[in-house]
Amino acid sequence: MTEAPDAALDAFLGLVAEKGYANVALRDVAAGAGLALAELYRRYPDKAALVAGFLARIDAEVIAGTPAAGDPEETVRDRLFDVLMRRFDALRPHRAAVRAIRRAGLGDPLLALSLGPAVRRSMAAMLEAAGVPTDGVAGALRQTGLLAIYQAVSRVFERDETADSSKTMAALDSRLKRAERWVQFFDKYTKRPDGKAPEPSPDQAST
Repeated sequence: MTEAPDAALDAFLGLVAEKGYANVALRDVAAGAGLALAELYRRYPDKAALVAGFLARIDAEVIAGTPAAGDPEETVRDRLFDVLMRRFDALRPHRAAVRAIRRAGLGDPLLALSLGPAVRRSMAAMLEAAGVPTDGVAGALRQTGLLAIYQAVSRVFERDETADSSKTMAALDSRLKRAERWVQFFDKYTKRPDGKAPEPSPDQAST
C-alpha cells in the first residue's frame, strides 16, 4: 500500500497536471489520495508544502543515484551535467505538473517567494551530489548560479519531445560550458599564480 505522503503527492501532481495549480484545493488532493483532509493537513498544510515535498522527493531520487565514489577524471561540469540530467529524467513523468507549477509561480509572486527556500535546498542538494561545496557566501553564490542555469534549461525541458532528451542535454551542456568559462575567467584575475587570492595593495590595506 502506498504511504500517505506519497499518495498525497501523486494525487496532487495528477490534479495539477489536469486542472492547473490554481484550480486544485487541498480537499481535492485529500479525496484523490483517499485521505481525510485533517490527515493531509498535518503533513501538507498548503499547496506550497506539497510542491516542497515533491521537490524533496526528486532530490532524494537524484541523490540515490549518485555513485558513492566519483570518477577522479570527471570535471565539476561533467558531474553537474550528470546530476542535473538525472534530475530532469526524474521530472519527466511529471512534466505537465512541473509546467503548471512554474507558470503559477510566474503569475503569483507570493507563491514564488514561498517556494524559494525549497528550490534553493534542491540546488544545494544537486551541488552536494556533484561534490561541490555549498557553505558560506561562495556556496550561496554557487546555488544562485546553478538556479539560473536550471531555470533556463527547464524552459527547454518543458518543450523537449525528443525520445533521448537531446534538446535538454544540448541546452544544459551549453549553459554549463558558459558558466565554466566565467569561473575560469574569474579565477584568472582573482588568484595569484600560486592559487591564492591576491593580497591587497598597501593603499588598499590602509583603507
